[in-house]
Amino acid sequence: MSARMLRRFLADQEQKEKNPADSKQEEHDDSDSPVQCAPSGNPFDLLDDQEDEPGVSHEFVAHDDVEQTVSSESFSRTTAGNRKSKKKKKPSKVNPVSTKSKQDKDVDILLKELSMDRTSQQFDLSNDQVQSEMSKSCSSNVKVDCKKQHSLILSVEPKFLKAENELRRIFGSKVVSSFENSYAGVPRQVHGGRRGSHSHRKTILVAPSNHWPHWDGSLSMDLLETKDGEHFFRYTHSSSYEHAQQIFEAAKAAHDINTIASILLHHPYHIESLLTIADVLKFSGEHQSSADAIGKCLYALECAWHSLFNPMQGNCRLKYSHDTNKPVFTVLFQHMQNLNRRGCHRSALEVCKLLLSLDPDDPMGALFCIDYFSLRAEEYDWLEKFVDVYKSDNSLWLFPNFSYSLPICHFYLEQNGTSKGLDKVTEKATSGDLMEQALMLHPLILKKLVAKAPLKDVAWTKILKHSFFSSCEAGSPSLEHLINIYVERNFIMWRIPDLQKLLKEAALCVIEYSHLLVSDFSDSVPTIPPDDLRQFMIDPRALVVDNNAEQVQAAGGGMVPREVLNRNPVMVFLESMLPWVTYDSAGDADAAGEHHQNGD
Repeated sequence: MSARMLRRFLADQEQKEKNPADSKQEEHDDSDSPVQCAPSGNPFDLLDDQEDEPGVSHEFVAHDDVEQTVSSESFSRTTAGNRKSKKKKKPSKVNPVSTKSKQDKDVDILLKELSMDRTSQQFDLSNDQVQSEMSKSCSSNVKVDCKKQHSLILSVEPKFLKAENELRRIFGSKVVSSFENSYAGVPRQVHGGRRGSHSHRKTILVAPSNHWPHWDGSLSMDLLETKDGEHFFRYTHSSSYEHAQQIFEAAKAAHDINTIASILLHHPYHIESLLTIADVLKFSGEHQSSADAIGKCLYALECAWHSLFNPMQGNCRLKYSHDTNKPVFTVLFQHMQNLNRRGCHRSALEVCKLLLSLDPDDPMGALFCIDYFSLRAEEYDWLEKFVDVYKSDNSLWLFPNFSYSLPICHFYLEQNGTSKGLDKVTEKATSGDLMEQALMLHPLILKKLVAKAPLKDVAWTKILKHSFFSSCEAGSPSLEHLINIYVERNFIMWRIPDLQKLLKEAALCVIEYSHLLVSDFSDSVPTIPPDDLRQFMIDPRALVVDNNAEQVQAAGGGMVPREVLNRNPVMVFLESMLPWVTYDSAGDADAAGEHHQNGD
């Protein structure tokens, strides 16, 4: 019987014994002796009855012992409660304290014996469960910590988002204000609108212009789910927006730009139409008007945000797999490019972080330009933390852009002696070491940078002629594509003389490894045939073949002949033992005949 059933049985027995005792106590309240309350429930008589029954099983004996304990406990309680009576209780012959202690010990022993096996099994199971739960909790805690670190490293600072704020920090507020006042024309009149300026909603992504129309509310956002502290959203379209979208798709299929422009007259915040007009204006050279169209897109998208949507914290997601979310990524990417062209690199960095935080799958390739914006914005500490935190397996070091941008980051951190991350940088690796690793990992970038920058120093011509860089290849089309993206995006960084010096020194250090032979690091020792023994006698590093000797050997088809006349006989004898040495017998005979003629 299990311990739980045993406790339940004891509780039932105790309740049954208490009920008749209570009723008898109510009838005989004036009774002098408390023992008369339950004359039939003498606990000591049960012990004698159990000793006279030889056929009682062990389990029922245990139950009887427990019943004796319960009755004795109830007996002691009743006696303790009636101590206030005037008459004293007669002393009993049997010591109830010693009997109770013995009974308690017997019950404890029985309970231990009954629950020993069950407890051991439960203990083993509980240990396994605890270990499995601990491992699950540890893994979940690691995942949660990684996600928190990702959210923190990609958190956006709103004060750096607007280009106007960065321009004021660079040139001063007076210069920017005077420029805006001098080039501010008459506000454009919107078709069907009233004259005068409009009051727009305050936004953080872009500052709306006065000539922009009112927000029509054609876009909205829905909360899909919340998972692991991340909120997933999706944009939704109104019926009027869906109608405008159908007209846009038909005009796009017919390549009708006029129809697309007419859509904006009735639906001024149709995102796809604004993007198309922005591309047309950009390729026409009207960059300011193109940026204005992109700004309208940002204003409309931000006005449609959900009340819980706060992308500044880095935990809000807009999956690119939803068709209604795709225009958001295109608008943010083009806005980031416009900020870069205006020289607002810090604002472009914040937009790039926002673009990467909305969908970690990175559908727009924000990872391949975030290092460039951080270097141009001089956010070296942030770039180093980003590489360490964003990917726990340090796989970012393998990308071509990060392999070449991190040496630049460390180079400027080493120059800034007051930087907080300087001690960590020196402990890990120097900028020169990282630059050598980048050149050995992606040597093709050096050839493309020299041609794109361009680097016109004579030393680069000698470096590129070396076998390490002259015959290098990417190895795969995908890697070569990433290399081309890096060179096109970051080539302007390598026009700085200090960085050119860093790159040149690292390239020369890589070339120094060419003196190492592959055979020196091999465990196998090949045998050399006798014909090739001459190469074994001469150091391969100092092997220089004489052109004249090669010509003679090619013409005669044999070894290079040597002269014997007027030489030390001992040296000629020792030299003749070498298998590759031959002597010119015809030349020696002619020389000997001439010698005899002169003697005659």
